[in-house]
Amino acid sequence: MAGITVLDGGSSTFRHNYYDPEDFFVSDPESGSIRRRDGMRVVSISEDFVASLLAGTAQELGEDAARAVMYQTGYQWALADMKNYQAAIEKEFGNTPISEMHLNFVLETWWWPLTTQGWGGWKVDFEHRKQGLMMVDLTDSVVAQSLERLGKPVCYWYAGLFGGLFTHLSRRVLNCIEIQCYASGHDVCKFLIGMEKKVNAAAYWVEEGASANDIMESLN
Repeated sequence: MAGITVLDGGSSTFRHNYYDPEDFFVSDPESGSIRRRDGMRVVSISEDFVASLLAGTAQELGEDAARAVMYQTGYQWALADMKNYQAAIEKEFGNTPISEMHLNFVLETWWWPLTTQGWGGWKVDFEHRKQGLMMVDLTDSVVAQSLERLGKPVCYWYAGLFGGLFTHLSRRVLNCIEIQCYASGHDVCKFLIGMEKKVNAAAYWVEEGASANDIMESLN
């Protein structure tokens, strides 16, 4: 059974792991707002909105600048969200520092609300951690599935999100790049997180059309 936690004021409860639709969000007709169970305000958007936003940004700024904007949007979002998340989870568990919690618990507890919002499922791979690298496998990318199969990575939002996440947790600046994408015909999007030098090397191989396996072999 999932644990029940009383929020400030004692008027509401939430479960860390929730599955029923009525548990996902709370609607307030008077204010016209929708909030997650943790109190974070959200908006409902369509795949057409996502596709139009990406296309419009590229048209206005150029493709390279649009990539950077999308990446930084995800990156800053993660930094802000992790700051709030860390304060909340440390308070909830008796002021235990997040650094003393099991990393997988921290990651899954943070990602679950994003799964319920439609951002997809993920799997974090630490197999290459000794080389200073981490991998994330993402299924059901809202970005890639909103676009046509373009034959190239398109999930810059997610790359920024994962870069910001692990920058916060590791307390050092880390970068992230997508090395395999649903938009390129794959079932799973793959992201590589590490220091700038290795991520830049991976970026070269992505541009050359190398597979995710070949990229990882070249970096190890």
